Amino acid sequence: MNRALTVDDLVFAGIALAAGLLAAFLLRTLLRWLGKHADRTRWSGDDLIVDVLRTVVPWAAFLGGAASAGAALPLTRTVQHNVNQTLTVLLIFVVTLTAARGVAGVMRTVTQSRPGVAGSATIFVNITRILVLAIGFLVVLQTLGISIAPLLTALGVGGLAVALALQDTLANLFAGIHILASKTVQPGDYIRLSSGEEGYVEDINWRQTTVRALSNNLIVIPNGELAKTNMTNFMRPEQELTILLQVGVAYDSDLDHVERVTNDVIAEVMTEVEGALPDHEPIIRFHTFGDSRIGFTVILGVGEFSDQYRIKHEFIKRLHRRYRAEGISIPAPTRTVAIQQQSTVSIPLQRVPGEADEVTPVRLD
Repeated sequence: MNRALTVDDLVFAGIALAAGLLAAFLLRTLLRWLGKHADRTRWSGDDLIVDVLRTVVPWAAFLGGAASAGAALPLTRTVQHNVNQTLTVLLIFVVTLTAARGVAGVMRTVTQSRPGVAGSATIFVNITRILVLAIGFLVVLQTLGISIAPLLTALGVGGLAVALALQDTLANLFAGIHILASKTVQPGDYIRLSSGEEGYVEDINWRQTTVRALSNNLIVIPNGELAKTNMTNFMRPEQELTILLQVGVAYDSDLDHVERVTNDVIAEVMTEVEGALPDHEPIIRFHTFGDSRIGFTVILGVGEFSDQYRIKHEFIKRLHRRYRAEGISIPAPTRTVAIQQQSTVSIPLQRVPGEADEVTPVRLD
């Protein structure tokens, strides 16, 4: 346009911009109200939808008002084009960030709802977020009139150099993906490495796996090292497991009576202690004639790995108390030592001045 700017143009532009701001405010208020109602439902998808709309819709209303204000002003074609392009880029930027957050939320919700997938592993969430942001960046470049074909070619050539420079990082990345895809380790599993580290898997990200030990300390293990080491997963294929306790009684004990008393204590522990499995059939097996006792193994069922410490604690206390009440002896290891004495006579040597006396023992057979 070549005409001069008038007061009416400013008024119309101001009305359009104010209408956009008012619409953004009203829409945000409405979506906040919908969010409160969505929190009361069991389905988590409506919370995610409202959260995404709460960001995109108000911004879209404001940018629409700004575009209408720009159209009401007598701007030149070049300026009008630049204004529209700027507003479009801002809208794409907002939509991209919101879409990245929304898709990451969907990925997190899906993985947490399926026990066979990485429950809280951030590696898939981060990869998804990066892909959405990269697509949004390419759309912005295309909107600005910048050809993305040379950029993709340059990225393909430069990707080889980056891959060579980041071999360890990429090895950890693909090792983490392999671990999650093979379902050998998932967040929440209790693992023990051949090097001795053990604990609950907190998270598996693009570089490392975080393990929380029973002492509440965090152990950080590179994914590549985790994929190469020997490891025991106490949650796979089942979370429930059995524990073995070694017990011994004196040789003069009535073994049938010992077995009945031990079974009574096992039944008491399995029904009263948290983490025990009442339906698990207890097993008692005598196996050894030891130096001072007859040894046997008690096999108990526990709900998960950390429950075994509480169950062992209660079982040993109650079994010891019950054995004392029943007169069953748990003997301490004993050993008979025979000592043969020999007679010796000490014959003193002639003393040299300045030297200590020396005594030579002589054996008398």
